[in-house]
Amino acid sequence: MTPRDTTEENRSATPLELFFDLCFVVSVASVSAELHHALSGDHVSTAIPSYVAAFFAIWWAWMGFTWFASAYDTDDVPYRLAVLVTITGALVLAAGVRRAFEERDYALVTAGYTIMRLAQISQWLRAGHSHPDGRPAAHRFALGLACVQTLWLLWLAVPHDWRLPLFPVIAALDLAVPVLAERAHPTPWHAHHIAERYGLFTMIVLGESVLAATTAVRTAVDEDLGDAPLYAVAAGGLVTVFAMWWLYFAKPAARFLASTRAGFVWGYGHYLVFGSAAAVGAGIAVNVDLVTHHSELSETVAAASFTLPVALYLLTLWLLHLRPHHVGHWSTASFPAAALAILAGTFTGAPVALTGAVMIALVIAGFAAARRAA
Repeated sequence: MTPRDTTEENRSATPLELFFDLCFVVSVASVSAELHHALSGDHVSTAIPSYVAAFFAIWWAWMGFTWFASAYDTDDVPYRLAVLVTITGALVLAAGVRRAFEERDYALVTAGYTIMRLAQISQWLRAGHSHPDGRPAAHRFALGLACVQTLWLLWLAVPHDWRLPLFPVIAALDLAVPVLAERAHPTPWHAHHIAERYGLFTMIVLGESVLAATTAVRTAVDEDLGDAPLYAVAAGGLVTVFAMWWLYFAKPAARFLASTRAGFVWGYGHYLVFGSAAAVGAGIAVNVDLVTHHSELSETVAAASFTLPVALYLLTLWLLHLRPHHVGHWSTASFPAAALAILAGTFTGAPVALTGAVMIALVIAGFAAARRAA
């Protein structure tokens, strides 16, 4: 297992990586669906922590595979088998999401996470054996992952009341493993490949939101509902997701992924990008439930389930994608202003439609600014 060339031209995602992402769709869909049902049932206090925890497991497992593959993808039989084991772990995790939300039972989620981790540890041990220069970092990765995974297993044994306070502590230790390992010897990840892989996963989580908007239209047709608010939710949600896609891919990211430090900031920051994008789909579904009288939430809380993740997405995208490009006053002012306008829309009668209108205006403003700069 030799390292890949960091200057390799035309480096793109492999069929195995695309298959990996496709299987992870199941996990993302499960978490988004459970968030939707928990919020509509007015279980906000338990829904959000469960979502944060479950999505962290999915995102971090995807991150571990993606960055390793960017550095050491050999595409041979042992490598493929390890990836398939990782996919199996993701499916086990997805099977346990409902228990995590409804019963606060994280045993199956942790089991899936452990399966993925064992496959990842085996990959790092193999890389350390085959790549002498990268051996210190590879062994640090393997040891760190094994230690932290042991903590996650012990976490299951503590009383339920202790789990929530302990979660961010163990999660922080998990996040620290790559930081400490990379100090020994930076892994040879490929900037353009990483940027493409993140873009592909962004499309996966946005796809869940498109599905939610489609479900809104189907509900209206199947139940012969002519209510304008339902169509407003469907149209506003769909336009919002389209704009989220447009804004994400408006500027290339690879050009400023020029160092390990930049890679850490950009890569870790995408937890908020991915998590908020997936939550937007749940927010659309919650607002569909509200207008069809299938939700126990108040109008304000239902609106916030959509507007808050959209605003968080915009602010994170602005910090990660636009400010590094130094694109001028347009991005400096318009993205925070749009986020504030969307948050203010929470207290209006049509928050989803208003959000869609703000997002359209933001896309048009960006397009106009780009033309003036050309």
